[in-house]
Amino acid sequence: MAFLRIYLAKIFAALVVNRIRYWAKFPIKTQNKVFEKLIKTASKTKFGENHKFVTIRNYKDFVENVPIRDYEGLKFYFDKVSAGQSDILWPGKPLYLAKTSGTTSGTKYIPITKQSIKAQISASRNAVLSYIHDTGKAKFVAGKWIFVQGSPVLTETNGIKTGRLSGISAHFVPSYLQRSRMPSWGVNCIEDWETKIEKIAEETINEDMTIIAGIPSWVQMYFEKLINIKGTTVSEIFPRFNLLIFGGVNFEPYRVKFERLIGKKVDCIELYPASEGFFAFQDLQDSRGMLLQLDSGIFYEFVSVDTFFKEDQHRIPLSEVKLGVNYVMVISTNAGLWAYNIGDTVEFTSLNPYRIIVTGRIKHFISSFGEHVIAKEVESAITVALVNENARINEFTVAPFVNPAKGLPHHEWLIEFDSLPVNIDLFSKKIDNEMQNQNIYYKDLISGKILKPLSISVVKKDGFMKYMRSIGKLGGQNKTPRLSNDRKIANYLHNNNLVK
Repeated sequence: MAFLRIYLAKIFAALVVNRIRYWAKFPIKTQNKVFEKLIKTASKTKFGENHKFVTIRNYKDFVENVPIRDYEGLKFYFDKVSAGQSDILWPGKPLYLAKTSGTTSGTKYIPITKQSIKAQISASRNAVLSYIHDTGKAKFVAGKWIFVQGSPVLTETNGIKTGRLSGISAHFVPSYLQRSRMPSWGVNCIEDWETKIEKIAEETINEDMTIIAGIPSWVQMYFEKLINIKGTTVSEIFPRFNLLIFGGVNFEPYRVKFERLIGKKVDCIELYPASEGFFAFQDLQDSRGMLLQLDSGIFYEFVSVDTFFKEDQHRIPLSEVKLGVNYVMVISTNAGLWAYNIGDTVEFTSLNPYRIIVTGRIKHFISSFGEHVIAKEVESAITVALVNENARINEFTVAPFVNPAKGLPHHEWLIEFDSLPVNIDLFSKKIDNEMQNQNIYYKDLISGKILKPLSISVVKKDGFMKYMRSIGKLGGQNKTPRLSNDRKIANYLHNNNLVK
């Protein structure tokens, strides 16, 4: 039976890769077909009528009729969808609303339609099949696999099922994979992450695990639990584990630690999924970048980061992109997102076929663990914490501490006080509580013991001024970033004895 599964997997992989190669060979033709179908299908929706879709004949017409917007810009329509109204952004009602952390508006509710969830599931499957075809390795299909994910328990919003994307996706595992899937449904539904990881470890520790997938921070917690139980490396616990699938955050900060936890190097597949769509996956092990999904009901546009905030912002289709340019990626999809700025920036590593890497976010952020913390959230949190406090602040910034010498990773708040709070521990707790109120992903990470509550490092007087001078940006309109996804500022302050 195992031999048959491996044989069939290789045949299926070859068929799927041939289909992928066809649309990849004709990328612009493929995108044009997607564009035409999207416009035609949505022409009678509320959005289509408001933006005169019936008059759109080409890309130029679309640019003139439909401006680039983010979630706030489309919130008028998203609110109508969430209220249960039909034919707003896409015909009918969405099957699901994906709950996700917002860029400026707190929690977002992204519609997922029958067409878009099908594309999400197909892309996930095709990533694994492309790996099989590329490497010839397929023995893992005879073992067990796990996707460390959120709970598949869904709520309802005006009759529309609502949950995290990973939880929604759990409802679409093909029947032929169900017997290989771990953990059990009951364990997967556990909301408390610490309890859930413990139960997952208990259920899987004596199984023949061959594929392990998930956001690196969650997978790391799972690995550490296994090692605590067995006292040995993951590769010794699971001798046939040879494929790690990840997405959501930059893996590089985790790579060395993962190799130590696993006890050897394993093949990896990087994915680029989001609630808004499944955009790309790593199709070849020896190529830099992920294959952009051009035939998945998503029409792509790009704006150079250098011009994004300028009046003469230049918006281009796929046919005009160049290598080595940092672009803001804009999408229109079969879930009813139109000229939607998802906030990510990408760079093309290949134009034949089109492959990309994710370079960051268009705005300052922290997302070392998938939390997507933004400036608005940290500024609001510190404002709330200062209420009824005599403390005064000159400047501050926030940085991730991924690999501290002791204890769990956390966010380090580097604050230059004009007047210190009476109780800095209580002040820190106030900020952390408000951060959890502001950002559901940060709250999950704290509750799941992936992160510990934030720490405050007191910066000496004029510490930030000295930093800005060191980079030639003292004075004028230059501002110290409120937060960043690296430790450049934090390291400068610590290394130059500017932290008390």
